[in-house]
Amino acid sequence: MTTTLTSPPALAPLLARGALLSPFKRPRPDADYPRARLLLPGLRADLAQLAAYERVCGFRTGEDTLPVTYPHVLGFPLAMRLMSGRDFPLPLLGLVHTSIEITRHRPLPAGGAYELGVHVESLSPHRRGTEAAVATVLRDGGETVWESRSTYLARHRTPRSAPPGQPSPPAPAAPLPVLEEWRLAADVGRRYAAASGDRNPIHLHPLTARLFGFPRAIAHGMWTAARCLAAHGTPQAVRVRAEFRAPVLLPGTVAFASDGGRFELREAAEGGRVHVSGRVDPLTS
Repeated sequence: MTTTLTSPPALAPLLARGALLSPFKRPRPDADYPRARLLLPGLRADLAQLAAYERVCGFRTGEDTLPVTYPHVLGFPLAMRLMSGRDFPLPLLGLVHTSIEITRHRPLPAGGAYELGVHVESLSPHRRGTEAAVATVLRDGGETVWESRSTYLARHRTPRSAPPGQPSPPAPAAPLPVLEEWRLAADVGRRYAAASGDRNPIHLHPLTARLFGFPRAIAHGMWTAARCLAAHGTPQAVRVRAEFRAPVLLPGTVAFASDGGRFELREAAEGGRVHVSGRVDPLTS
């Protein structure tokens, strides 16, 4: 079933609804999930909000095309409408964004009007719980110009052995060469929240982050991915993937590393843990 919207849904009521329903949900990989597809035609980026996003993520402002990660922000309210509903089986509170894969087929004019579609693609077992995949598609004149697949993990007890399709993590590869170190201010989460609309309390203040088990506020995973891609640069037609592996505490200092195709964000100290790892691959015709 496809539901066509006339405007993006307001995020605050969705987040509140998701929080209220979370204690009543018992995640499991064989649960049913919503098959609805949400469609929003005639969507245009708010150019002031876009400029704020570019500044906080390190993209050059005033470009006439959307940054490679920005359509995720446009699709986030629709994804939250699906994931905050009664028929979505995973609790919104505690849900962890574990990865995103983005394919941009061509440049996206910043002033363009697009059709945005979002749907839950699947539920699958994960060695630490149950993972949901959410697909977002941006179309221009019926042509798919940008698409993504995000995975979100609800942690819960699982069998001791890894479930099918979820092998144990591979041994870590040799660290990539460090290109830059970044000192992250305490307000990065609040600035990104203002630009993106994602006001999860774990990103905003130390006090609200401690309620969820973090010693300080943590950076948004999508901010870390966007900041890395802004530093790395991307071709106009590109496929990128980012794995969110460990939270970034704010304030803090991190190291950006890359060998051209792969990138990492990790603790600045030698031998520090990796926060984000990913790849940038140009699309070939």
